[in-house]
Amino acid sequence: MNPLAIIEKFYTRGTKSYRILVEHSRIVAEKSLEIARSQMHLNPDLEFIEKAAMLHDIGIFMTRAKAIGCTGEKPYICHGYLGKKLLDEQGLLPEYGLVCERHTGAGITRENILSNHILLPQRDMVPKSLEEKIICVADKYHSKNPKYADKKITTSQIIDKLGKINKDHAKRFSIWADEFNL
Repeated sequence: MNPLAIIEKFYTRGTKSYRILVEHSRIVAEKSLEIARSQMHLNPDLEFIEKAAMLHDIGIFMTRAKAIGCTGEKPYICHGYLGKKLLDEQGLLPEYGLVCERHTGAGITRENILSNHILLPQRDMVPKSLEEKIICVADKYHSKNPKYADKKITTSQIIDKLGKINKDHAKRFSIWADEFNL
């Protein structure tokens, strides 16, 4: 399976959204592999991590995010479950789609969706597998927004930002960051 070939079914080479998606995905894949290699005692699937990290944000084009060239109809928070749907329709193993669905924030619980009236399917979307957690964590160290893409993001900045969204997100991320020695 070639992640770029799948991306190119939905994105046109050279467009702003394509460039931003592919650059971000490569950075997240590199960071994910760096984290995974530090956790070899847990036997992470490096090949899966690299490919899934390249595909984790494939659903962004269906959302409204002008800063990154996306002019879709859905709110940006929907890109994870939309990406899962796309990858499932491509016949990929379900694990790839679950990475898309579960990487947003530090995962989103059903309770969080219901209590905050978030326009998402009403189910838990929290990383479960080691590989999902690694990609979710790695994703937080790089912004797709060109305004912030060159800025180095620290673990404490990520925790602070997630804490402003939801304390449970910050707590989950903190636990994973500690587990991965970040």
